[in-house]
Amino acid sequence: MSQAMAAVAAALPLAAGWSVHGLRLHHRIEATRRDPLTGLLNRDAFTARADRALTHGRSAVYVLDLDRFKEINDTHGHAAGDAVLHVVGQRLTAWGQINGPLIGRLGGDEFAAITVMRSRADLLWMLGELLRSLREPIEFDGHRLNVGASIGAVAIDTRAETADLSALLRRADEAMYAAKQNGGGWHIAEDTAPAATVNGRRAGRRGTHLGGAK
Repeated sequence: MSQAMAAVAAALPLAAGWSVHGLRLHHRIEATRRDPLTGLLNRDAFTARADRALTHGRSAVYVLDLDRFKEINDTHGHAAGDAVLHVVGQRLTAWGQINGPLIGRLGGDEFAAITVMRSRADLLWMLGELLRSLREPIEFDGHRLNVGASIGAVAIDTRAETADLSALLRRADEAMYAAKQNGGGWHIAEDTAPAATVNGRRAGRRGTHLGGAK
């Protein structure tokens, strides 16, 4: 064996060790960006990646809130609530594998997503698929839990306007609340201007036209 080959052979275990170390470090860093209960991006990681997700031209921003979640927690305990959040995380991940969005848990039972939107029909299909998935009953400890969700969405074309994530989430949140007031389902924000806020939160949760589809 030549000296060069011997040097390469000696270096291989060291290189492999560094490779494993780098992989472990990557996994640790990624774990800090994930919500441990749902496996989705946490709020900070979602926000950090949102700007890149909104550079694809026509996009849609979603905010969704689970229906009857507090009732499930109060009736069946926090373990049931955790089980619901875990399953919801799995369902959102599966939806994401089809539609390729950025998905995060904002906190509690509130989630957000960003997808590419090729057309309004495409947005309607994605909303329908998401709602259908979240309305599937969840089995827990012998109980059949019916959760459901209220979903708000807002469309944006970043080729024509600047994306302001805070304003987009606010408008999607308005639309979500409009859906919740009508018994759940989904609602698309049609207004072009963000709703008024007080201390960064929606003012009376007004500003969304209530005549949209459910």
